[in-house]
Amino acid sequence: MTESELLRLLSNPNTKTRGFTYLFDLYKQRLYHHIHSITHNHQYTDDVLQNTFIKVYHHVDRFEGKSSLYTWLYRIASNEALSFLKKEAKHRQISIDELRLSALNKHQTTDDLDIPKIEKKLSKALAQLPHRQAMVFSMHHDQHLKLKEIAVILETSLGNVKSLHHLAQKKIKTILKQD
Repeated sequence: MTESELLRLLSNPNTKTRGFTYLFDLYKQRLYHHIHSITHNHQYTDDVLQNTFIKVYHHVDRFEGKSSLYTWLYRIASNEALSFLKKEAKHRQISIDELRLSALNKHQTTDDLDIPKIEKKLSKALAQLPHRQAMVFSMHHDQHLKLKEIAVILETSLGNVKSLHHLAQKKIKTILKQD
């Protein structure tokens, strides 16, 4: 199904549910992975993914087509994940970066004992980065998004994304050398 066909289904009240089911099935795995790369916590990820799709369902009529539907979904998921982390960090009275690192440490000790050592080191290094740098790095390397796409998703300039990516790479190299 093409994007325009999917948008037609979503814009028609009689076919919106069918279109949304297709949209959900098409993007749930990729969005889950993207959100998890921001939150480092399965429960947070589930909550944010649910919030993302609820927001999409209620506001799909606001999609203007200035970017691809995929890019629009990633922008919503990114914003929802960051908003969720801000609220959670404020509630716990810690920084977002401390929250992410705490979630990663819990996640690594209980869930992913079979992850190769280098992936664990990289995940730990990513958790030590400021969240925007970590998000850009993950979106580019894990999800294979182009820097230009990331700029659209994050609603920032390409130059800013390139800078965040470069800083993330430098910091990750430094962190990995320390281990």
